[in-house]
Amino acid sequence: MNATALAARLLTERPRPRGIAGWRHAHWLAVATVCLGAFLGQLTASVTALVFPALGRHFDAGFAAVEWVALAYLLVLVALLAPVGWLSDLVGRKTMYLGGFAVFALASLGAGCAGSLGVLVGFRAVQAVGGAMMQANSVALVARGVPEHAMRRALGIQAAAQGLGLALGPSLGGLLVEHASWRWVFWINVPIGVLGILAGWFLLPRTRVGSPLVTRAGSALAVSADRVPADRVPADRVPADSGPAGSPLARAVASSPADGADGRFDLPGLLLLTGSTTALLLALSTASGLPLPGWAVAALLLAAVVLALGLVRQERRAARPILAPGLVNTPGVRSGLLVSLIGYLLLFCPLVLGPVLLTGAGVPMARAGLLITLLPAAFALAATVGGALLPRGWSDVARCRAGAVLAGAGLLLFALVPVSGPAVAAPLLLAGYGLGLLLPANNALVMRAIPAQCSAVGGGMVNMARSLGTALGTALPVLGVHLAGAASGGRTVLLALAAVAVAAVALTRPVRQA
Repeated sequence: MNATALAARLLTERPRPRGIAGWRHAHWLAVATVCLGAFLGQLTASVTALVFPALGRHFDAGFAAVEWVALAYLLVLVALLAPVGWLSDLVGRKTMYLGGFAVFALASLGAGCAGSLGVLVGFRAVQAVGGAMMQANSVALVARGVPEHAMRRALGIQAAAQGLGLALGPSLGGLLVEHASWRWVFWINVPIGVLGILAGWFLLPRTRVGSPLVTRAGSALAVSADRVPADRVPADRVPADSGPAGSPLARAVASSPADGADGRFDLPGLLLLTGSTTALLLALSTASGLPLPGWAVAALLLAAVVLALGLVRQERRAARPILAPGLVNTPGVRSGLLVSLIGYLLLFCPLVLGPVLLTGAGVPMARAGLLITLLPAAFALAATVGGALLPRGWSDVARCRAGAVLAGAGLLLFALVPVSGPAVAAPLLLAGYGLGLLLPANNALVMRAIPAQCSAVGGGMVNMARSLGTALGTALPVLGVHLAGAASGGRTVLLALAAVAVAAVALTRPVRQA
């Protein structure tokens, strides 16, 4: 068997066993498989901050260097979400999702075995490739495999899995660091990844018939499953109530942030976005103590500005831009994206800063992890069932503003109370609950303002805003601690975050249905 035949065989998606495909509740098995990836991605996002102090001691590295264990992952994730979505339309979403589990598990194994900080950062970048392969396909796999009447419930279950991973991360990380080793924070992903591969192989419906490497020059033509004539689509593949091909749901599912009729991808825009973001985060890290020349901060900031201006120009000219200027300028979209960025900035700053403040005050790492867990746990609770505690007639705008006020109040209290363990519990719960109200309601406002035919592009921009907010939420606490020390700098950052929460209240405004 030659290399081409082997690759074609590996890229050919296998149908589910007939017994599973014929079961009327089989779509819930597919949802459960997607939930494994959702859980794994958020577990990784929240657990990493707990290992920063241990990594600094083990590798004798400063906080500004150690933070790149998180930043490298986030930068690669931001860069790859759009192209992976585009590539998945060509290769098949099931294939890409299973490949994501494999890459993530192997990179996690390598990260746990890393002998230097640079090697660890490199494996985290590879890990992000797998994360992008999963994250770019998760919603589409749910949408393609679940009847329309069950869609809202299925997406709610997926969100709950994300919340569970986000909530479990700090407590699990603290326990592993204190009682085992920081290496187990990465090795714990390996069995989950293997389970995801096995579950996906048997439980996910195929999204493509044939291999993408088979062309008209061969014996058959491989085409995407959503383009196969109805009488040729396997029963394993067709959602019961997905609606006609031209329906808003079908358009949203079939499109990706950078697909188009001509099949071209906005590579220059992607490179400019990645370059400007990397330059900005490197400038913040250099100002936070990364061992680079003093002039590097100004040079990197200048590079970030120049690349950002180039990005704006490129997106105005591109046929299929990854950041559509016309869409960003739609009323309610720009402010909504800013609120999304702010929300994840407010969520991840305390996740990074909290362990530093608590362990600095003498709190054991395991206990610090359990306390920090209160923030994402309250976030997950509010995001899934928190609306039941609000007045029934409240709009998404009211929920956003109330959530931002609660988050700001919680962060303000966190800055003012003694960092002694029990005292920080109430502020963390309050901030997490507020963010759990803010972010889902804000996402609903943004997607309501975006035309249905642009929903995939809009969803991609929300994902980018979330990732950038997470990256800034990782970098800014490090800067504050470096400039003013852990206690004073940490409180200054928390006070600044409370002020930023007020800005989220001001930015939230009603939108018209597109």
